[in-house]
Amino acid sequence: MSQPDPSKSGKSQEPFDGYDDVAAGITEPHSHAAIPTSFAKGTGRRLAATALLLTAGLGGAYFYVNSIKAKDQAELAAATEAKVKQPPMVEAVTVTQAPPSQPLRLPGGTEGWYQSKIYGRVSGYITKWFADIGDKVKKDQALAIIDTPELDAQLEASRAQLNASEAEVVVREADAQFAKTTYDRWQGSAKGVVSDQERDEKKAGYAVAQAKVKAAQAKVNLDKSNVDRLNYMAQFKKVLAPYDGVITERRIDVGDLVTAGSTSNTTPLFGIAQFDHIRVFTNVPQTAAGDTIVGTPAKVFTTGNSPLVFEGSVTRTSESIDPKARTLKVEVDLPNPKLSLVPGMYVQVEFDSKSRALAQIPAGALLFRSGGPQVAVIQPDSTIKFKDVRIGRDNGNTVEIESGLADGDRVALNINNQIEDGSKVIVKENNRVAVK
Repeated sequence: MSQPDPSKSGKSQEPFDGYDDVAAGITEPHSHAAIPTSFAKGTGRRLAATALLLTAGLGGAYFYVNSIKAKDQAELAAATEAKVKQPPMVEAVTVTQAPPSQPLRLPGGTEGWYQSKIYGRVSGYITKWFADIGDKVKKDQALAIIDTPELDAQLEASRAQLNASEAEVVVREADAQFAKTTYDRWQGSAKGVVSDQERDEKKAGYAVAQAKVKAAQAKVNLDKSNVDRLNYMAQFKKVLAPYDGVITERRIDVGDLVTAGSTSNTTPLFGIAQFDHIRVFTNVPQTAAGDTIVGTPAKVFTTGNSPLVFEGSVTRTSESIDPKARTLKVEVDLPNPKLSLVPGMYVQVEFDSKSRALAQIPAGALLFRSGGPQVAVIQPDSTIKFKDVRIGRDNGNTVEIESGLADGDRVALNINNQIEDGSKVIVKENNRVAVK
């Protein structure tokens, strides 16, 4: 079969380019005549020149940015080097003489004039309680009732035992009376009627009967003492206040089991305190202990939004230094009729402490090193010289120095570990000259 000649079909035959226009959704035929096949003369040279100019611009910008960065880095390195080479700056204060007297304020705490824990003296169950925290109570006022079934049973048994012992005495006394009558009868008999041995036997029987009477009477006394003891213990079923005061703690409720005693495993029933007079305790440093004696005036300051001030004096001291804290325990007693102070408060206690006209510096100027306390003294040429000092008294914010410094010396505050003896420094004067 012969193939049809495309030239005879009346249509031009286009080569197949692998793309199906119909399948691609294109209904209009391609117009190859619209696609340019040539460029104007000189177009290549213009494109090459443009690319060359763009490359030169980018290169110039790159080198410009790098030069700026290099300049900044050089300036930063120079500034850092200058900063490193610059002497460190220190704050300086001038050593002054301590004032003749200055207040010494110390932390303290309050305690009641009397302060007690009330434990149960008998074992049983709480049936009632009559006082709660904050209640003011009088001496011997009932605070609670304890039901004691075991104690009650022991008391009944001891009373029954006492009755039995008393009956035993009656029996022994009757036996003794009979033995005495028999002995008297045999003693009065003529010789030869009874033998001496029989007479001696009756005498011994009478003596034995008397001894049994005494033994029975002793047992009665013993049983009576036991009854009295249990009666005395029964009084503690009612828990009473030991003195006038305020209930500060209640740790019982109805039905709670109470165990007699005050061991570490026993829970107290109540806490009570009397503080119409109150004790204030504080610990005075050893350096000021010699000036804090009985009668030294003291002020007590409370803390909070509405602080109060109380004036008193030292009532007593421990008369000994605590070897661990190197402090002297001091007590200041204050009247407290309005109960403004309560036990357990944090307060501040202030004493007027006498000075010994020593050099005084801020506490921040002290350095504690292996060789002992030192101070960095600023020399006239702005160099540092470390001097050993001896502390006379530590007042908290300031320290009195016994030796190593003189009036007018300038000392550096809070210097770092990089500053050595002889180091050059820049001095910044501090107006906080050694004060209270």
